[in-house]
Amino acid sequence: MRVLEHPDVEEIRLEAVLHALSDPMRLEVVRFLATTEDGAACSEIDLAVSKSTGTHHYRVLREAGVINQVYQGTSKINSLRRADLDELFPGLLDSVVSAATRRPRR
Repeated sequence: MRVLEHPDVEEIRLEAVLHALSDPMRLEVVRFLATTEDGAACSEIDLAVSKSTGTHHYRVLREAGVINQVYQGTSKINSLRRADLDELFPGLLDSVVSAATRRPRR
């Protein structure tokens, strides 16, 4: 089974999280994942970018510690690292998701 590298909780840095959340496509991924209980495959999240660009955005989110990715067959299942982020930065994720939900989509 292929395993993707994720930062440990103590390695997650606020500046990396904020950078990951600063891009509209990555913010759309986070907004979508905030509405799911069991996570979602990359193909379930409609991003208006090429597959390779989408892969880049998911990697940035994973390496920043915002999402967890696991292989399920040939798909990567994505989920928010909500518990970790809420512990480190209380209220940040909820505030970002709320603001993203209120703004018009592009």
